[in-house]
Amino acid sequence: MQLFNKILPQGGGLANALLRRAPCVCLDWDVRQKSRFDATTSEGNVVGVFIARGCVLRGGDVLVSTQGDLLRVVAADQPVLRITPCAEHGRPFDLVRAAYHLGNRHVPIELTPTHLHIEPDHVLADMLREMHLTVAQAQSAFEPESGAYGDHSAHQHADKGHTQNHSHSHSHSQGHDDGHLHDNGHAHG
Repeated sequence: MQLFNKILPQGGGLANALLRRAPCVCLDWDVRQKSRFDATTSEGNVVGVFIARGCVLRGGDVLVSTQGDLLRVVAADQPVLRITPCAEHGRPFDLVRAAYHLGNRHVPIELTPTHLHIEPDHVLADMLREMHLTVAQAQSAFEPESGAYGDHSAHQHADKGHTQNHSHSHSHSQGHDDGHLHDNGHAHG
């Protein structure tokens, strides 16, 4: 079994001709969060993926094998809930409120200017409907946000077709009391 152990985020600048010739592997969100798994390529070969723990594969990433072969990652369509403002009396701000409430529950959310996607959950769907949002079942690639402390590598935004690089460094001036905990669980002081 061929082993793939390196990730090139969004192809890492590889030529389009190389990417077009590379086989692909179609993976749902649950698998793309794992660091070790077997998968079947578009050519029917079973391969092993063994990447660093904590890495998340995104649609458009390229895996590199120990022999230097390439494998394109495709985000598989999967069941999702599409959340939109109510057509009759909703406002775009309703999506911000929904994202806030879902975030408080640590739910993976894909954010777009017009809708949110989450994995199917009837309890959350009922909560969102009570907030006067429209919740519909859909089949779509699921690319949730990685979070403020998550993966900061470049990734493709499927709905915009452009790459954003979230890597940056700057200092933040934080005026706060000594010894309290932040949301990430780290004490400062």
